[in-house]
Amino acid sequence: MEDETADRPEPTTTRLRLDIAYDGTKFTGWSTQPGIRTVQGEVEAALAVILRRHAPIPRLVVAGRTDAGVHATGQVAHLDLAPHQLRSLDRPRRGKMAGRVFDGPASLGRRINGIAGLNSDVWVARSSIAVPGFDARFSALSRSYEYRIADTAAPRNPLERHRTLWYPALLDVDTMNAAAQSLIGLHDWAAFCKPREGATTVRTLQEFGWQRMADGVLVATVEADAFCHSMVRALVGACVAVGEGKLEVARLADIRSEIVRSNDFKVMPAKGLTLVAVAYPPDDEVGARAELTRRRRPGIETARAIEAAYGGRGLTGQGDND
Repeated sequence: MEDETADRPEPTTTRLRLDIAYDGTKFTGWSTQPGIRTVQGEVEAALAVILRRHAPIPRLVVAGRTDAGVHATGQVAHLDLAPHQLRSLDRPRRGKMAGRVFDGPASLGRRINGIAGLNSDVWVARSSIAVPGFDARFSALSRSYEYRIADTAAPRNPLERHRTLWYPALLDVDTMNAAAQSLIGLHDWAAFCKPREGATTVRTLQEFGWQRMADGVLVATVEADAFCHSMVRALVGACVAVGEGKLEVARLADIRSEIVRSNDFKVMPAKGLTLVAVAYPPDDEVGARAELTRRRRPGIETARAIEAAYGGRGLTGQGDND
């Protein structure tokens, strides 16, 4: 079992929260990998420049580890700075701004963006001191994704091509929505996930629905306490099979109950998927939420009992990967 104390700040450090957006097209996912461009690697490289005289360089802890090609407009991460690192952000300005100092935590995001460049595919929207007990990963109540599909009834808009799947068939949004609604709830999602040794596949799917937008594009909204590996794209693929008439709505519940990886549908490509939001409890509850989430859940019955005891809030959310 992994060391759960690794994500907790030392008493002498200050935890900062980063709100991040990125175009995942040219990234091989979030997590740092040697010799490969990733979002975490890009941001930590900028941190290494900013804090080059103030080692060690902190590591980022993220709410949801997105896969290669997946985008984000609402990603959240945290990092812990030692006192000397935090003080280094309050350097005095020069020229007309002489005598003033940077607002250290708020300026960190601007500095990262300055190193990345104005045309970068990653952008820190905000940097701030986190509230006590905050953990980007373990304090989260839920993660929300969108998936965009342009079927044959929708226009092929080249300006949206990086975040929209062009699908070569007509899809029935009503049957897709019925399929999505039939899957909502607390279940073991092994049939919709790539298995990972020692990782639970029990999740609470809180919201799942489809609508055809004014421009004709189909958009899925998917929210859960967390997602196991490739779960969102598998859920979308199941709905696409239903919308194309290749799979019956009633079959989806049977597939889910089989708790083995299914071949009844295809997992959709990453390009249509965007992490749009991570929800957290009120500030005075984030620490308690993190402690609850750290509790491993060995099975579906235990998961249901804990969820019932805590008012329906899913507690499987050790983090997600899609």
